[in-house]
Amino acid sequence: MQKILIIGATSAIAEACAKRFAAQGHSLFLLARNTERLESLAQDLRVRGAKAVHCATFEASALDSHQALLEQVKTELNGLDRVLIAHGTLSDQQTCEQSVELTLQELQTNALSVIALLTRLADHFEEQRHGCIAVISSVAGDRGRQSNYIYGTAKGALSIFLQGLRNRLQKSDVQVLTIKPGFVDTPMTASFPKGPLWASPEKVALDIDKAIEKKKDVLYTPGFWMLIMFVIRSVPETLFKRLSL
Repeated sequence: MQKILIIGATSAIAEACAKRFAAQGHSLFLLARNTERLESLAQDLRVRGAKAVHCATFEASALDSHQALLEQVKTELNGLDRVLIAHGTLSDQQTCEQSVELTLQELQTNALSVIALLTRLADHFEEQRHGCIAVISSVAGDRGRQSNYIYGTAKGALSIFLQGLRNRLQKSDVQVLTIKPGFVDTPMTASFPKGPLWASPEKVALDIDKAIEKKKDVLYTPGFWMLIMFVIRSVPETLFKRLSL
């Protein structure tokens, strides 16, 4: 039985993961902004078999509140073995291009707030010398594209931070998993036209669960995105900058 913290628990991928963890009999602590959705999810997870479910409201931008919340989590779970960080927003690229404030807000939510949490969590896991930190980044962070380079910037910075954190914590036997989903059919992408490259949150959650069990470092999900992004990263910049991507 694992003691698991899920941050951004009401996001579609996090909910799908939480349902898998509950069915496995783990103890869960859920953090998210929407209190009603949190309570509803907690009730559902108890029915599905979670040993215990706690929840609290969480505001990513309130960095000063993070430490007290993490201490509450460790107290109520009586320890902490695994963390899944899944909060974030999908930037409107064109709107952000016209607003410094919105651009910085997106970077704050998708990169800096996560890095702040990871900085605090790293000491806990380094000291106890076991556990797993799993964080949802994105394939968008692998290369800057005109259609989403602000979101991609945040995810790229996050992926590099996780790479360094993995290097730091490997000697403490702590897994740091960078999760890079491609297109996922969630409420956040409801307005996007769907096609064969799109995956369900349940498929992504299954891949995350397997990656944690196999102690992977980086997960592209679905797996074909590893090849797609290899090709995209391989295009010379002189050609790439002319593409409408």
